[in-house]
Amino acid sequence: MTSAVADAVVIGGGPNGLVAANLLADAGWDVVLLEGADEVGGAVRSAEVAAPGFVSDLFSAFYPLAAASPVISGLHLEEHGLEWVDAPSVVGHALPDGRAAVIERDAEATAAGLEAEAPGDGAAWLRMVEHWRSVRDPLLDALFTPFPPVRAGLRLARQQRAAGLVELARLATVPVRRLGEESFAGEGGRVLLTGNAMHSDLPPDGAGSGFFGWLLAMLGQDVGFPVPRGGAGELALSMARRATARGVEIRTGSTVETVLVEHGRASGVRLRDGSTVRARRAVLADVGAPHLYREMLDPDVVPDRLLADLERFELDAGTLKVNWALDAPVPWAAPGLAGAGTVHLGVDDDGLLEVSKDLALRRVPRRPFLLFGQMTTADPTRSPEGTESAWAYTHLPVGTHDPAVVDEHVERMRQAVEQVAPGFAGHVVGEHVQSPSDLEHWDPNLVGGSVNGGTSALHQQLFMRPTPGLGRSETPVPGLYLASASAHPGGGVHGTCGSNAARAALSAHGRLGAVHRAVVRTAWSRVLTTGDRS
Repeated sequence: MTSAVADAVVIGGGPNGLVAANLLADAGWDVVLLEGADEVGGAVRSAEVAAPGFVSDLFSAFYPLAAASPVISGLHLEEHGLEWVDAPSVVGHALPDGRAAVIERDAEATAAGLEAEAPGDGAAWLRMVEHWRSVRDPLLDALFTPFPPVRAGLRLARQQRAAGLVELARLATVPVRRLGEESFAGEGGRVLLTGNAMHSDLPPDGAGSGFFGWLLAMLGQDVGFPVPRGGAGELALSMARRATARGVEIRTGSTVETVLVEHGRASGVRLRDGSTVRARRAVLADVGAPHLYREMLDPDVVPDRLLADLERFELDAGTLKVNWALDAPVPWAAPGLAGAGTVHLGVDDDGLLEVSKDLALRRVPRRPFLLFGQMTTADPTRSPEGTESAWAYTHLPVGTHDPAVVDEHVERMRQAVEQVAPGFAGHVVGEHVQSPSDLEHWDPNLVGGSVNGGTSALHQQLFMRPTPGLGRSETPVPGLYLASASAHPGGGVHGTCGSNAARAALSAHGRLGAVHRAVVRTAWSRVLTTGDRS
């Protein structure tokens, strides 16, 4: 057994772990990052799995949150090989009857398409865009900073004043189905909002789904849905190159089994091979909260109340993904979809609600809702000229592992694409299926194929993420920080969870570090010892 020592140990080389390592290194800390897989990236990786010469993004693929995130942009990854590219159009929704609604790169063009379907809907879209522009910067700052976002919140309050804040508060809670009905007469505008809301696990009639749908739709209209040239893995690799250039030691194939706690604080980690890496200052864990607290820590150091709260931790739905190699572009029935990088399909506005109800009842949806990616349309390097590297994913009830159920649903996915792109099957020259179990095998953080680190529902957000507490990356174990999507603000490739953990670790060792640590200890003590939840 060997041992090493660093200022900080980062567990996990996903985007949050890589962000955390970069920021700590920027502050002059000596950092070791340990990743169990043979390559970094977590759920940001790519490979040729459907056919030779066709690059598939294995997990996430389009990155509006990364493009808008001040955390990611602040790393200046373009200096380390990252190049963002965009499809001609942003997002489309293919309706079963052959119609389609599309978010174009230009807001006026989007509005024109909606206006053609329902007079007045174009103006309604432009009003929504104008509202977004009025709140954009302070709102993004509030979303991508530690909870509570005091400075960003004050800036937003000064800018919006009482009436604007009330409107934002309503937007934060309104169901997307209601928001769509209030905003648009035609179905096009409604499905653009609802389809984007379905990127989360919130149902269309659920509180907060309107905000998710509005946020992603407006980000699409603002920064687009860009992709890294060459594959999703290039985003992770650019982070790794930056970290290495700043002195971070990255060890792949290094699985951490135990977080060491000595003298009341996290002091390092023990790996599967028996070796240890000691941490002078902090351990940052880019792993799911249940795994961290239940499996990587001795139960004696985790408060009983926290362990009890973890029994109520709710995962988001499982994900089933299919990657295709096509010998020609997708033959869409609606020509406007040919240039869209992302296409939503399978159901109409009412069908989106039916899908969510099936998942809530733990039934496999009879008609799946698919998110479909045209990767070569967005990035011509993904496959040979004249072909298309494509994928689609859909959701299954939590805990779906039966191979027969998976196979049956894959066939439903094929049929859903064929309905809106007649002749699609004839162009398939390669196919590769990733079941929920496969996703978890390739990235243990994706438990049961859950890709958001836990549900996005309001009962597990803000100060209730991952359990009722502080809503921050600090844990009840001094020196240990939760840096994964299980922490606020949750899933998505924006790097905030890693950034928040790094900032907290730096604050704990800064000029007012003693005060910071005392406040955190007191806060956790109050949260974990007050009241009776039995």
